[in-house]
Amino acid sequence: MGAGGRMSHPFDDKKILERVPVGPPFSLSDLKKAIPAHCFKRSVIRSSYYVVHDLIVAYVFYFLANTYIPFLPPSLAYLAWPVYWFCQASILTGLWVIGHECGHHAFSEYQWIDDTIGFILHSALMTPYFSWKYSHRNHHANTNSLDNDEVYIPKRKSKVRWYSKILNNPPGRVFTLVFRFTLGFPLYLLTNISGKKYGRFANHFDPMSPIFTERERIQVLVSDIGLLAVFYVIKLAVTAKGAAWVTCIYGVPVLGVHMFFVIITYLHHTHLSLPHYDSTEWNWIKGALSTIDRDFGFLNRVFHDVTHTHVLHHLISYIPHYHAKEARDAIIPVLGEFYKIDRTPIFKAMWREAKECMYIEPDQASEHKGVFWYHKM
Repeated sequence: MGAGGRMSHPFDDKKILERVPVGPPFSLSDLKKAIPAHCFKRSVIRSSYYVVHDLIVAYVFYFLANTYIPFLPPSLAYLAWPVYWFCQASILTGLWVIGHECGHHAFSEYQWIDDTIGFILHSALMTPYFSWKYSHRNHHANTNSLDNDEVYIPKRKSKVRWYSKILNNPPGRVFTLVFRFTLGFPLYLLTNISGKKYGRFANHFDPMSPIFTERERIQVLVSDIGLLAVFYVIKLAVTAKGAAWVTCIYGVPVLGVHMFFVIITYLHHTHLSLPHYDSTEWNWIKGALSTIDRDFGFLNRVFHDVTHTHVLHHLISYIPHYHAKEARDAIIPVLGEFYKIDRTPIFKAMWREAKECMYIEPDQASEHKGVFWYHKM
């Protein structure tokens, strides 16, 4: 995963780690004016095509794995299953991304269609649709605000835990990355780990959780019911086919979806060039600009371009993915040095960010005491 051989000026040199400016001279209105009008149009037919396409590809992968892998010699089966898991997790991540678009009302002109499709897709992929939709909305409304962002809130140096210092070495870094990418999303949903600190315990399954407002609580319950229905189907499948079959065909690919999701968002929001702000400096457009695009090579297309259009997405989240690249390219001249895409190969980038982005502090000599930057230990 990486640049796939494509290197382009000016984003692919050592300057990629240089800090972005903190005071944009343009407004959201300026950016919208630069985007062709058709990019804002959401077509239920075109959006549905991508759902059907991904479902067909996912079925083909399932058919091939279920039909042929069990009859392979054990030595070949041990190789074939990981290939299936990677391929199926990749295409299912594309479906997850479409469900995410539904939560942003980017699937169609009709909210009920968006919520229906998003609810089905995310429930099938073990994500509480409405619950995550609302907490994710809070993230978009407060991106990189140290006081109000919903997730990916880095620690100040004085708050770094003792175990982070112990794990600040190559073996510890490997453990940290594996833990984050395998268990990070389930633990975030269950315990709000790495999320905004509330006055009491918060999670995505309790309708009374402080994450949600009064009017959202009934839909949180609907999300829970959707997941219970999926668990019931899993129970029936285990009874009929066995736990090993369900794990190999469904469980590992869904875990792979969650891993891809955390890798993508971690890399979007963790970079030496990106600032965080306290309440004295933060405003919405500053926060929305404090993200970075990444290049996942051939997976960009599989993931419906969410990987390298994330800056645009934080600025205008209701543009559908099939217009996102054109819209991104239209605003880059306006964004200028406020836009960055890092084409560092993904594994190298994960390692670098885990090593370099340990805590945040403001620059002592800066007049902007409310602007915080990443540092290593």
